[in-house]
Order: sequence, then C-alpha cells, then structure tokens
Amino acid sequence: MPYQDTTLTPKQVAGNAAEALASAYLEQSGLRILTRNYRVRGGEIDCIALDGQTLVFVEVRLRRNARFGGAAASIDARKQQRIIHAARCYLQRYPRQAERACRFDCVLLDGLDANQLEWIKDAFQAD
Repeated sequence: MPYQDTTLTPKQVAGNAAEALASAYLEQSGLRILTRNYRVRGGEIDCIALDGQTLVFVEVRLRRNARFGGAAASIDARKQQRIIHAARCYLQRYPRQAERACRFDCVLLDGLDANQLEWIKDAFQAD
C-alpha cells in the first residue's frame, strides 16, 4: 500500500471545523444530516440533509475576513455549477431521493464563531 500523507493543512482543519459547526447548527434547526463531504469527479457537496421532505444540498463557506468579499462572494457561478453537478450525481446514485423536492442552501461563516453564522435557504437554483 502506497504511503499517503494524511496531515491536514491549517486551512483544511478550519474548513472541517466550519463544516462541523454548520452541521450541528442545521441539526439544531431541525434538519436531518444524511451525509457530509459527498465527492464526485468535478464536484463536492459539504452536507446533504433533509428538511422535512425536502432534500437540501448545503455549501459551507468560511472566510476569515471580508477583504475579498466575504463568504457569500466566494460562491460564484463556477462553484455553483460544481455543486449542482455533484447533486445530479447524487440523485442518479440514489434515485429514490430524486422524487423529493430539492434546494441549495449556503451556510456562511465569517470566522469560526457560531454568532457569525448565516444560513441562506434556497441560495441558488439548478436551472
């Protein structure tokens, strides 16, 4: 078995902490987390959850400062297309889930402070 370096960078550690914080917040808000870090070639979804009967694909963004527009500005059209691609792959893999209504939410953190967390429901569309 080849050697794999599993050391995480400080940025990855902060990203993992942000995703854990966002998942806990969503669970406290009544969502049921189905999976985290769903990856396919060409895209990734940070969190997939159920909000009642609605399947929710969640992007978590952490920004330490707003110099480049903050967390919301970092979810550009290219990033949205990568998330949509991963969501389509997920729905193909789990066709029973494809019968549900779906939406794309964003959880934005400007710093790792739960008080600085913003949840945007239906942040963008897959049209």
